[in-house]
Amino acid sequence: MATLLRTDVISKAEALGLKARAVVEGMRVGDHKSPYHGFSVEFIQHREYVPGDDIRYIDWRVYGRNERYAIKQYEQETNFVGHIVLDASRSMLFGEGDQNKLGYAKILAAALSYLIIQQRDSAGLSIFDAGWRLQVPHGSQPGHVQQILRALEGTEPQEKTAIGPLLHSLAEKVRRRGLVFLISDCLDEVPGILEGLRHLRFMGHEVTVFHVLHEEEIGFPFEGMVKFDGMEEKMHLLTRPQLIRPSYLKALQAYLKELQEGCVANRCDYVLMDTSKPLGETLATYLARRLRVRRI
Repeated sequence: MATLLRTDVISKAEALGLKARAVVEGMRVGDHKSPYHGFSVEFIQHREYVPGDDIRYIDWRVYGRNERYAIKQYEQETNFVGHIVLDASRSMLFGEGDQNKLGYAKILAAALSYLIIQQRDSAGLSIFDAGWRLQVPHGSQPGHVQQILRALEGTEPQEKTAIGPLLHSLAEKVRRRGLVFLISDCLDEVPGILEGLRHLRFMGHEVTVFHVLHEEEIGFPFEGMVKFDGMEEKMHLLTRPQLIRPSYLKALQAYLKELQEGCVANRCDYVLMDTSKPLGETLATYLARRLRVRRI
């Protein structure tokens, strides 16, 4: 389990932290704004005094102006729930060693869960292929990281991807607003993925798509005569890659453009994760950008 918690990744990410940009729903006073009104942190508005209210929160200046009792309301700051959603379909098997897509995605999921729980927020894990494979309920205790790591370690790809319907089911199930991190190669119909993301945004969640691809999927550098085997379907193609490279790259760019622009239109963060690039640097770049946007 320790191999998933990479110090080179954690050290870069931990220095930046991960804060909610929008209003989230939580249960404790912490670092993130909550939609629930209470008596702490930041003033929002007045409301009329009713018998039983604590007289300490009466605004006497308002009473002096119009002889009406008014209570000050404040906005609490609270913790968030991070929902880590990991694709474990067979297409995630592509790549060798450190550049294997699923291995890369697992390290990313481990880093996110550690980062969230270390800052006293709550993290949960959902693993999917054609359906939900495994779901670890959210928790905020330090030991919960180990539960998530065990789930990640035991995950092996089995089926094909069905992203869109599962995002819809997640949106219906998780009513408490929080942060959703989709980690996937997104090798599925883009309109279906975008509809699922739109549903999550409609329910008030902040959404980040970590799009995990291998450098050979991005650049298609193959030469000679190559046999390509389908990873999610029993399909085979024997061809000379140099003959189909222009068409492949054109189709890839159209696909990436549709997915990226769809994420922007739905106000979701999109991060391309090239497994040939150091994960710590890519994650740190995203967190730094997120921090800048949050401060604007």
